[in-house]
Amino acid sequence: MTEWNASRYHEISAPQQAWGRKVLERLPLHGSEIVLDIGCGSGRLTAELADRVPAGRVVGLDRSVAMLEKAAAWLRERSPQTTLVLADASALPFRRAFDAVFSGATFHWIYDHAALFRSIVMALRPGGRLVAQCGGGANLAVLYGRAARLMREPRFARYFEEWSEPTHFADVETTRRRLTAAGFVDVEVSLESAPTTFDAPDDFRDFIANVCLRHQGSRLPRAEWQSFLRELTVAAAGDTPPFTLDYWRLNLSARRPS
Repeated sequence: MTEWNASRYHEISAPQQAWGRKVLERLPLHGSEIVLDIGCGSGRLTAELADRVPAGRVVGLDRSVAMLEKAAAWLRERSPQTTLVLADASALPFRRAFDAVFSGATFHWIYDHAALFRSIVMALRPGGRLVAQCGGGANLAVLYGRAARLMREPRFARYFEEWSEPTHFADVETTRRRLTAAGFVDVEVSLESAPTTFDAPDDFRDFIANVCLRHQGSRLPRAEWQSFLRELTVAAAGDTPPFTLDYWRLNLSARRPS
């Protein structure tokens, strides 16, 4: 796994935080639940989630050591009762432990969604809810299409031999079937457009380097990486509006049977 620059992500992930807050609004909580935050990242939304269960408890889970270290520092003063766990969400080390599972922008980094949903349903208590959002459908098709074309060019191609895509953007019907097959009921899945525009080319470049294309960047020498980013930024300048990422968000809601 290509490690995150957690400190940079913490500073520039405003789109993910905004989407995540809307997901939190969809999660019904009374205040005493035990909740799992899958893909807690740098801990911003984890702290907000903990505020909603003052008589309960939140467990933040991530498979990135760097993210968990950043989250620990962020939560130390804001939510010291929060527990952080290093684990793979498709093989959760929990059984009937949670009243709810929340996830903001993580599932698209997990390839095996069938295993992911089976793992989550087992981690929930009977009647427990899953409320989540991730990239889906044609998410970032323009950016990733441009990147794929660059990756095939002779000057870059040798760095991407045996390349496999690190993201999995599922569609609505496939996700609905997978959730049902995993044992969930009251399944609701939808897709919404969420185009995200950046104010300046440097902001766009910084974001795609540290969020969308970090796996590509890990393969390229510094000079080639800078050239790669420069070409993508120039191309985005010609979009309408300029420097806009074509995000699509897949919304998921389901319940483990009582």
